[in-house]
Amino acid sequence: MGIAVNYQMKDWVYRLGGRLSGLLFPPRCLVCAEPGLPGRDLCLACSAGLPWLWAACRRCALPLPGADADALCGPCQRSSSPLQTVRAAFVYSAPVDGLLLRFKFHHDLSAGRLLSALLVDAVASAERPQAIVPVPLHLSRLRQRGYDQAWELAKPVARALQLPMCRGLHRRRSTQPQSELDAVQRRRNLRGAFTAVGQLPAHVVLLDDVMTTGATLHAAALTLHRAGVQRVDAWVCARVP
Repeated sequence: MGIAVNYQMKDWVYRLGGRLSGLLFPPRCLVCAEPGLPGRDLCLACSAGLPWLWAACRRCALPLPGADADALCGPCQRSSSPLQTVRAAFVYSAPVDGLLLRFKFHHDLSAGRLLSALLVDAVASAERPQAIVPVPLHLSRLRQRGYDQAWELAKPVARALQLPMCRGLHRRRSTQPQSELDAVQRRRNLRGAFTAVGQLPAHVVLLDDVMTTGATLHAAALTLHRAGVQRVDAWVCARVP
């Protein structure tokens, strides 16, 4: 009871702060700088032009034009995956790619808050997990960047969906940036990169900013399965086609 009351109080304070901020600083579109929609730093025109990913493979989020909700791409039909489902809000293209780069590499936390709000819209109909597990940075990368982008993305999502966040996954060794590697090298780069700690629920969602080959999410999911997690899904802001 105490935990529930505490959560409700924090949520009330957060919402009040958001309303006061909106009165003092009216929303401004982060894409074109025009006035934003109520409560969102995005204008109507830019909102209409977002590259939403409506039809995709349910296991890897690869865009599949005209596919239904249970469709699988060719590779996912031929091989197994440690991920039960993957939800991606967008195809990785303009203007989402620019927002992600600003958030990830240029300390633009307002872009992160906007992306989180849009991700909530995309996963609203998804089956709810017992906890959200952000894909962690290694401590050395965290010190260099100053914040963990997956954790910052996950906080508003967890708050909006009233889900707990779990630090049950640690990155135990620093790896080469995935963007510098091809698909085979990405998989090798992540061998033994993660470790699971503490008590983990049976069903969790991994949350990350971008999915390219899926190597990072697969390595994290395999680690969670070895720790006893029965089902692992993934939610990401964007999928590279």
